Amino acid sequence: MATGADAVPRIFDADNHYWESSDAFTRYRDPEFAERGVQVRDVDGVPRYVIDGEVFQGLPGPGDVHPRPAPGSFMDYFSGKLSRQEFAASFNVAPSEHPEWYDRDARLPVMDEQGVEAAWLFPSQGVVLEAPMLARDVEATIEVCRAFNRWIDDQWGFAYEDRIFGVPYLNMSDPDRLVEELEWCLDRGARVVAIRHGSAVTADGLCSPADPIFDRFWGLAQESGVVVSSHDGADSTYAEMYPLLTRVWGDSPALGAEAVGDNMRMMGGGSVIGSLMKNRIVHDFAYILVAHRLFERFPRLEVAYIENGCAWVPSLLQALEYLGHGGGYQTNPRDQFVEHCWVAPFVEESVDELARHLPVERILFGSDWPHGEGFPEPRDFFENVANFSADDQRRIMYENAHDLTFA
Repeated sequence: MATGADAVPRIFDADNHYWESSDAFTRYRDPEFAERGVQVRDVDGVPRYVIDGEVFQGLPGPGDVHPRPAPGSFMDYFSGKLSRQEFAASFNVAPSEHPEWYDRDARLPVMDEQGVEAAWLFPSQGVVLEAPMLARDVEATIEVCRAFNRWIDDQWGFAYEDRIFGVPYLNMSDPDRLVEELEWCLDRGARVVAIRHGSAVTADGLCSPADPIFDRFWGLAQESGVVVSSHDGADSTYAEMYPLLTRVWGDSPALGAEAVGDNMRMMGGGSVIGSLMKNRIVHDFAYILVAHRLFERFPRLEVAYIENGCAWVPSLLQALEYLGHGGGYQTNPRDQFVEHCWVAPFVEESVDELARHLPVERILFGSDWPHGEGFPEPRDFFENVANFSADDQRRIMYENAHDLTFA
């Protein structure tokens, strides 16, 4: 029986990206917030992101004016074949050479060449900027996210030609405004929305995203059938964990230097504690959604974990199994996660191993294209599902994301 490209001529990529243009966060921003939240300013002749008067060091600056890495260019670095100097030199592709990274009409012909029928398009920089803004100005963060969603709708569309599904990014700081924003996105055809994988930062402090104060949002998500996704990015709500663990374990740069090395997901920096924390946030976020009975209140809700990898799934399922012992849950918490949640593994992870814990109906294919840490071409992911039957390959590479989008 034919497998791979012969058996699955069409693919649906659940983790595609664009690069944000220089006005992505300002094009539709209320002028009252022109000096709050994130701004784009020339710093030594180079456009940079500035938050609360400080240059944000987590990103080089807008994606359309700074050289970008070629798709898949980090793979050799992650496998130890490139030095840090060679890794840094991979950021050398001029934005003008790839209009498909910035324009939807230029993207469609490229998708045709790649055999990609449709894709969920996530922010590249938006998933990083919310957290540092929240730490300084919650009200401005809400406005910047609102403006950013209007840019996404204008630049890419939430369901352009039923092939490009730009994913709006929702801030959870104000429950009422959150519902208003979801309603606006749904009115414009959104099929997938994204929230940060961490606690909600509200005017009253940190709050579980499954707290009943957000039930109107979750209820609307359930009734509309929109998929609520969590894409990897920056989070500041676990910031207190780093100094705590550093103090408890006596970590120091000297002790951690050899251990950090060229870890695949450290991106060239960090500490022993940073590596330890990599999967902790998404693991705990997924746990809390179940533990706080979100899926019991909303039994038709669908949640997708995108570019968070899958290494955390086995320990999560074990923790949820323990949670169900005497917890008074309507059904086994482990089964609740399996019923309501989909997971997209990293391109370097074993899909075979994930399938030991989740049914293939809950596994999504995501290439991370055109990012450097993804595959050079989306269809390269077929290497990761080579051991599956043709039916299961079709389910992972096409049907799961298609069915979530169009159900």
